[in-house]
Amino acid sequence: MKKAEVLKYLDDHRDERGIAHWKKHAGASGGLKSCGMGLTRLRKYAKEIGRDAKLAGQLWKTKLYEAKILSLLIDDPKAMTIEQAEAQVEGLQGGYLAHVFSSCDATLAKTPFVVELLEDWIESEDPVRRRCGYGLLYEVSKWKKKSAPDESWFRGYVESIDAAWATEDIDTLMAMGTALMGIGMRSRPLHAAALKVAKKIGPIDFDPDGRCDPFDVTKRLNHGLVRKRLGL
Repeated sequence: MKKAEVLKYLDDHRDERGIAHWKKHAGASGGLKSCGMGLTRLRKYAKEIGRDAKLAGQLWKTKLYEAKILSLLIDDPKAMTIEQAEAQVEGLQGGYLAHVFSSCDATLAKTPFVVELLEDWIESEDPVRRRCGYGLLYEVSKWKKKSAPDESWFRGYVESIDAAWATEDIDTLMAMGTALMGIGMRSRPLHAAALKVAKKIGPIDFDPDGRCDPFDVTKRLNHGLVRKRLGL
């Protein structure tokens, strides 16, 4: 598929309600434009396109939010490099873009260097890198493969979240909370450790519009299905 075809598709599927919402939060847009399409539709379209590193690179250079989202969704994790990730994290615009970049089943989380990258970013002085580092940590926390980090590695991040959460901005705190939730679902010992920290943090009120309930990690970890799966 060609760049022009993708941009035409996005223009043909403009959603005025979505555009109005984007304009309402223009301060967080980083100067990007939007055609108002939702992530669900973009994911469906990305599957139609398939993996295409070249097209991803072309779409990333645009100033259209949805084109950048598609870039992140269709990129090839086998072709991505740490240098590319570092360049892209410098160009993130708006909170939603950062979320898809590092979490939400992110392509970046499927790269062979993801653990190395998240370890570096979580220690960064840059809040955007820290946020993305914790987003990647959540993705790694879902791994079931033998190459996943061991329990002591995850416990170390529970402890680091405990030490730092009170000083972080709301976006990074949300990423921390999500990572904590993922870690707490891995095993009974990690569940106990994560739950203790989650109770300290409490519900995270992340929506300035008041349309979404606060993100309550404790509630998620205490869900009946989670407790049953862990034998609690």
